[in-house]
Amino acid sequence: MIRDVTPDDAKKIAEIYNYYIEKTIVTFEYDMVSEQTIKDRIKKVKDKNFPYFVYEQDGIVVGYAYLSNWRERAAYDITLETSVYLDHKATGNGIGSILYQELIDRARKINLHSLIGVISLPNPESRKLHRKFNFELIGNFKESGIKFGKLIDVEFWQLIL
Repeated sequence: MIRDVTPDDAKKIAEIYNYYIEKTIVTFEYDMVSEQTIKDRIKKVKDKNFPYFVYEQDGIVVGYAYLSNWRERAAYDITLETSVYLDHKATGNGIGSILYQELIDRARKINLHSLIGVISLPNPESRKLHRKFNFELIGNFKESGIKFGKLIDVEFWQLIL
């Protein structure tokens, strides 16, 4: 079941996201996030009236998705960045696709022009997901981040709505 996020979801979202911080290159954050940090981030997204929602299974949040500013200047307001995260134990069951489709549908409802997906490499699952929804690979920024002592490339994928 998909529903809009509430501040009460912050603890579970932090748990999901902290796995990716600690174990993967999916995010370039180094420090674990607290429940309060996630509450603040939820508020920032909701204050801008951008979509932020969760996917529940048996009453437990197992994934979430939201849109955020791709760039801060007003001219970029027609383009937002996508974020989709799943509990690492819930991957491979189609939930990511369900969340991404909902994100695209909601983006269309608020009359966005395009969406940007940002992928740190390697990440074949995310590449596959973006191709599935007809995102186009726009560019690859070589060695643009560092995590776990390794230089990491970052790809930008775009969907014109």
